Amino acid sequence: MPPLGELAKAGTVDEAIVFGDVLFIAVPYGALPQIGQDYGVKLNGKIVLDACNAVAARDGAPIADEVEKEGIGVVSQKYLSGARIVRAFNTLNYKIFASEANRPDPKLAVPIAGDDAEAVRVAEGLIRDAGFDAVVVGKLADARRFQRGGPGYGQQATAAELRQKLSLAP
Repeated sequence: MPPLGELAKAGTVDEAIVFGDVLFIAVPYGALPQIGQDYGVKLNGKIVLDACNAVAARDGAPIADEVEKEGIGVVSQKYLSGARIVRAFNTLNYKIFASEANRPDPKLAVPIAGDDAEAVRVAEGLIRDAGFDAVVVGKLADARRFQRGGPGYGQQATAAELRQKLSLAP
C-alpha cells in the first residue's frame, strides 16, 4: 500500500470533527454517553457512521440493557443527539471487512440504517466506494435487526442473501 503522504494527518478529536464531513466511530459502546457530552455540540449536523456495539461484559449492564430494550440505533441517536447517525460496519470483525473489500461480485453486504435520507445516501456511496454492497434495512429503530444478537448480525453474506435473511424486498 503506498504511503498517504499529504493525505495523512494526525490531530485531536476536535480537529477531526471540524475536518470531517463524515465521521466514523468505533469505540466501546459504553463511551458514547461521554462522547456525546464532550463533543455533542461539535457533532451537530455531522454524518456519523456508527460501528459501535454494546457488550455487557465490557460496557456494563445498564447501557447493554438499554440497547436491548430500545434498540441500538435509537440509543446511539439519544447519546449523539445532534449527529446524523447511520448504523454501519458493526456486524463483522474488521479483519473480515479488510479481507473482503473489493472482492469480485457478488460483494459482501453491509447492512445500514438511518433516519436522515441524505446521510443514508452518503453512507451508501462510501460503502460502495469501499468495495461493499450497502443494504438499507430502514430507520434507526430498525437497526436492532442487525445489532449484536440480531438476525442480521455476524452475517458474511451477499446483498441478496442478507435481504432474504432479513425479509427485505429484493
